[in-house]
Amino acid sequence: MRVLVTGGAGFLGRWVVKRFLDDGDSVTAFDNLSNGSEENIVEFMKNKSYNSKFVFVGGDITNANELERAFASFSPDICVHCAAQINVQESLDFPENAFKGNVIGTYIVLEECRKSQKGSKKTKLILIGTCMVYDTAGAASGAGTAISETHSTKPASPYAGSKMAAEELALSYYRGIGLPVVVLRPFNIYGPFQKTNMEGGVVNIFIKRALEGQDLNIFGDGKQTRDLLYVEDCADFIFKAATKDESAGEVINAGTGKDVSINDLAKTINEAVGGKSQIKHVPHHHPQAEIMKLLCDSSKARKMLGWEAKTSLESGIRKTIEWMKTEAKIR
Repeated sequence: MRVLVTGGAGFLGRWVVKRFLDDGDSVTAFDNLSNGSEENIVEFMKNKSYNSKFVFVGGDITNANELERAFASFSPDICVHCAAQINVQESLDFPENAFKGNVIGTYIVLEECRKSQKGSKKTKLILIGTCMVYDTAGAASGAGTAISETHSTKPASPYAGSKMAAEELALSYYRGIGLPVVVLRPFNIYGPFQKTNMEGGVVNIFIKRALEGQDLNIFGDGKQTRDLLYVEDCADFIFKAATKDESAGEVINAGTGKDVSINDLAKTINEAVGGKSQIKHVPHHHPQAEIMKLLCDSSKARKMLGWEAKTSLESGIRKTIEWMKTEAKIR
């Protein structure tokens, strides 16, 4: 297959690129490097087993001409749309950025997929959504109840709202003009190559700070829970959704089916690196957008795609620690 990955030099995007390359597919990573990095994909450019089937194209999804050139030169069978504005706090401070990146950008990607029809075959779009679209109150009150795709939605930030709008726009292309579209909602992803600043995830932030002996700062009381999905498991989920014809028109969750409190996560990571850090609670910087309980029901992915998460939290943390020690040179 020929696969174009928007945001292909980003954290999740580079693992999606790797998953398709490992399958023997030809892959183009399209990225403006505002959030991604060439360091994330250098192995694909230098490794002989990858470089003959990998191309990096610099460009922005909000620039229709740049994306049109990438589609025209590559003619993808599948487009995995990972590129997005992902920072919740930025979306609260500057909502326009979330709208442009996530709504306008997705529209431009959809149009390129629509125009790239080969005979009766159209480019399949895999839209990477977010679990942040779900109703926070409903999730918190469901005491132990996992969130399925039928759970009510209620975005609590411009980031989540713009991602929800992108999902609905994409599904309208499926219903209205038959464009094969899949909306995927992975829960909290972590692992190697994720950033360790506020644009990153809690696992990687805690690991970096613990390795450096810094305080592990928890927003609020730390009782909020997360279903933490190791990034390679997520990339495999995306691959399987992309390659199954019956996934078209569907919204599909991915998670482990187990959640952990942020308090317990901090303790686990601190102990894993030697227990040098102090765990502290600090005021929340965006409490209105906090989700108190995130627990994923992945039964649809299991039944439809034959997918389930394979990496335990403990194993994923170990792998991420080792990567951060060797690749990021943190001791």
